[in-house]
Amino acid sequence: MIFGPRIELKSPQQLATMRQAGLLTGQVLKAAREAAVPGATTAEVDAAAEAVITEAGARSNFKGYQGFPAVVCISVNEEIVHGIPGDRVLESGDLVSIDGGAIVDGFHGDSAFTMIVGGDAAGSKADIALSQATEKAMWVGIAAFAAGTKVSDIGDAIDDHVAREAPELGLVEEFTGHGIGTSMHMPPEVLNYRARSNGPKIRSGMCLAIEPMLTAGSSETITLADDWTVVTEDGSRASHWEHSVAKHDGGVWVLTAEDGGAAGLAPFGITPVPPAGT
Repeated sequence: MIFGPRIELKSPQQLATMRQAGLLTGQVLKAAREAAVPGATTAEVDAAAEAVITEAGARSNFKGYQGFPAVVCISVNEEIVHGIPGDRVLESGDLVSIDGGAIVDGFHGDSAFTMIVGGDAAGSKADIALSQATEKAMWVGIAAFAAGTKVSDIGDAIDDHVAREAPELGLVEEFTGHGIGTSMHMPPEVLNYRARSNGPKIRSGMCLAIEPMLTAGSSETITLADDWTVVTEDGSRASHWEHSVAKHDGGVWVLTAEDGGAAGLAPFGITPVPPAGT
């Protein structure tokens, strides 16, 4: 991933545009989720996502990025991240992570979720638990962004949570969250694990993509010959959840969540606050 030269702090007007990009990103992923049914190809899921962006008159921030050929990344079962859509047919019970985004008036949204093809009833208890644990880790990180003082508080919180609540799962360290704004990937790097560096201070106007990835086994990874698709070394299944989140003078707001993060942050006693003008 390529980061720009500086941490970008957004004005209230820019945060309002970021929110529009975030809402569109949510619509893109909703279309992908609805298209990801048994018997569908991953290319058909990608086409459903692209149709939403086209209809909105917006642009994809994934398609063409460093040569990536599609609008969303679709990672199936042992694939962790950056899976390329194609002729693979989805089967009932597959564990699928879909990662996508959109650009609105020069500002980016980025989000990801994991689902069971055919619904939770078609999935194994282990896959459901893995996805739920990853989603919870994401919200733990978002809560740390809301309440913390340093960007490193996010990784500390995620690492501590996984070690305490799901020690049997692997926490992927090679791929991290990031700043987001006029580029999809910007400083600061947002680790999903505890590190010695304190990192930069959390400041008003900062927007971050927080995205932990967990595996059912080893956290070691392999990148396939397509130079994109990342899989677990031991073939265990993987999950990826992500939201783009803004910190502003009034609090925190989850840009890519329709409710601004209200449901996800409620267990932490945090009420998200929309930026002025959104």
